[in-house]
Amino acid sequence: MWVEGTVGHAYVRRSLKTKSWERAQAECIRLEQARDPSPEKPRPVGVTIPDAVRAYLQDAKDRGLRESTLSKLNTIFRKQFLTWAAKRRFSRLADLDVVALRDFRSSWTDKPLSKSKKQSRVIGFFHFCQRSKWIVEHPMLGIGAIKVDQTPTDYFPADEFERILDSTNFYRDHRGETGNGERIRALTLLMRWSGLRIRDAVTLERSRLSGDDKLLLYQAKTRQPVYVPLPPHVAAALRSAPAGPKPNRMYFFWSGNGLPKTAVADWQRSYRRLFTIADLRKADGTRKRCHPQMFRDTFAVEMLLAGVPLDQVSILLGHKSIKVTEKHYAPWVRARQEQLENSVRRAWGTELTALGQRTKAISSARALDVE
Repeated sequence: MWVEGTVGHAYVRRSLKTKSWERAQAECIRLEQARDPSPEKPRPVGVTIPDAVRAYLQDAKDRGLRESTLSKLNTIFRKQFLTWAAKRRFSRLADLDVVALRDFRSSWTDKPLSKSKKQSRVIGFFHFCQRSKWIVEHPMLGIGAIKVDQTPTDYFPADEFERILDSTNFYRDHRGETGNGERIRALTLLMRWSGLRIRDAVTLERSRLSGDDKLLLYQAKTRQPVYVPLPPHVAAALRSAPAGPKPNRMYFFWSGNGLPKTAVADWQRSYRRLFTIADLRKADGTRKRCHPQMFRDTFAVEMLLAGVPLDQVSILLGHKSIKVTEKHYAPWVRARQEQLENSVRRAWGTELTALGQRTKAISSARALDVE
């Protein structure tokens, strides 16, 4: 006789090792009495997906996240997640499980790095829901990470950077006018020698540049200011940069009107024109892919190649952890490379000394044989 069924929440299927119907029934009763079924975990069902998304985005806004981050979260959750859920007819958080969220991920058309960042944000959303007691289990934890082949950080060596600066003399804006050449030259020098991101550079306030050419980068968590000294010619270029179409005395490059991301988009279009003029090429003759972030990378790489410690470069870049800096710039750490080279040379010395001792011993042995 065999028994098959569910006792509490456990599935049972095994032989009872008897041919007697009575004994089989008695064994079934014993199994039922022996197993104390655990109560099923409560499964919240009241919170809808749109309500959870609204609460999450409001919390992100209340935490003071940057406008660019809020914009990305809005795109992921309002425009993509809610649209996908409505199409699949999911209305409650309780409806979402690992299988459903794998289906959501398969709808993404981004590149691997963007997919990986998006998955991290979705994980954060369900962490928020779990902490709010809206779900019992975290459904995203059953989904594997996205593999990303990290592209080594590229930068502008000195000759390429000079070529870009020379190209500002031939720059024409979308109207064919040359007046913006000096402004884009000053912005380029600022990003190269300060390590600022393009958004922070475009919206830089004049008050952050001191009279002794030191630039305030940010206030650390300890409320201590972090400065970077600028070369005199860079500070002079900033102070003498022509005013834009809508000048604002508070800023070097921004009118103060509209959203910062709109101003950044305008400057990014300007840089596409500038890089076309510069026409930088790789060793194989193909055009080098250039973007404004590479000026920040150039600042970091040149600092590391000059022997500045990684932790100090991390502070100047404003990274939350030195691990972030190491992830992107580890290949350029000069001190680490020098340590590796010295270790190899020390190994040479040990091996050569041992080889010399063995050679001397063999020579002595041969001399005794001759005698």
